Amino acid sequence: VLLGMITALITVSGSSRAFADWARNHIRNKRDAKLLTMFLGCVVFIDDYFNSLVVGSVARPLTDRYYISRSKLAYLLDSTAAPICVISPVSSWGAYIIALIGGILTAHGFTDTGHLSVFVQMIPMNFYAIFALLLLLCVALMGLDIGPMRQHELKAQKGELYDASKGLPPGANSDLPEADTGKIMGLFLPITVLVFATFYFMVSSGGDALAAKGQAFSLIGAFENTDVGSSLFYGAAIGLAVTLALVIYQGVEKSMIAKGLFEGAKSMLPAIYILLFAWTIAGVIGQLETGKYMASLATGNIPFAMLPAVLFILAGLTAFSTGTSWGTFGIMLPIAAIYLFVIADSATADLSSNSANLNLLLVSAAFITTLPLLCFNAAAVRLPLSTLGFFQYIGPTIMFILGITLYGEQVDSATLTTFMFIWLAILVFSLDALRHRRQHRRSLREAALITAVQE
Repeated sequence: VLLGMITALITVSGSSRAFADWARNHIRNKRDAKLLTMFLGCVVFIDDYFNSLVVGSVARPLTDRYYISRSKLAYLLDSTAAPICVISPVSSWGAYIIALIGGILTAHGFTDTGHLSVFVQMIPMNFYAIFALLLLLCVALMGLDIGPMRQHELKAQKGELYDASKGLPPGANSDLPEADTGKIMGLFLPITVLVFATFYFMVSSGGDALAAKGQAFSLIGAFENTDVGSSLFYGAAIGLAVTLALVIYQGVEKSMIAKGLFEGAKSMLPAIYILLFAWTIAGVIGQLETGKYMASLATGNIPFAMLPAVLFILAGLTAFSTGTSWGTFGIMLPIAAIYLFVIADSATADLSSNSANLNLLLVSAAFITTLPLLCFNAAAVRLPLSTLGFFQYIGPTIMFILGITLYGEQVDSATLTTFMFIWLAILVFSLDALRHRRQHRRSLREAALITAVQE
């Protein structure tokens, strides 16, 4: 509710419009707007909910200016917030996972291993988060819109940023008055205060929890024991106070301020209803231990070679059914640890047995093979299918020639006959394409001649 009030007051003060006007001169296209949103999401990494709320408030005027749909904005925010937080040790997610890792290592006798160092070594293997960010970067750079997202973007180009038949999105205020004296500082100062205040309360609450346990203070430990809910509340309260002070200092009419506070609080009610029902369902499922039951289905019923892939699918189903990603980590990490330390305890079964250089090469191989394919896909959609099919024969032909001349491979008559038929088909295709091209040029010249005669 407090964040809704902050957003509404920023709109009433005219600061959102001032930022949009500034962006018109500095952010020159949709791609830059999407990249800036992604960059801001990477900067605010202390908590995923906090990330989405803050970056959404800053980026929304900019994305609206370039007719980017709210669905695309939601995708940009969500696919940046969670992946960044889950690979950052100085975040609520990172601290929670580090605590889980510590318990698992202690349970399996690895008492001398640093919990933070293990988490850092796991970052290159967090493929879901890494590829989510890479896919988001490709979407932002190449303008990839598929399926329903494409429909939302096409509607946004016509001015329909969201589906009006479903009502206003939570936090949106379409009928708020805006002052003409707004400045960019009225947007960034409240958000900056909100960020630093929330960060302070997260560290402070975590430090108090450590002191209550008789443990020494550390930043990682503070994030591990922080109270995210109360920190967000106190940070938002201070942010609202600063926003209100700026609006009053700006000279905005009291009636506009009152309407902004009321509409901002009211706009967040749908989100509150959704959260209440989601927490209720998650609590019921947690009491039924549905996640543990789903995880137990893998025990003794799945081949070891398939277990990593099955764990990934099972983790997705567990997260969907329980409604909590943190709970999914708590359920699935111990199961994965059993596989790692007990079932697959061999010299070649996991990356922890390899050197750091070898692991870096193995992880880099994924990017080395993926990036050329992404570039190929981007180029393929711009070529005729006939040309693309022709190019598919170049690689095998080069490999065939290198195999015979450079590596001295033996070629039997059946293989040679197969390649001869392939090359003959390419020759026939090329001659036919050349004939059609000449006919097309001839028809163009004849059409031009007829037009000239008629004129």
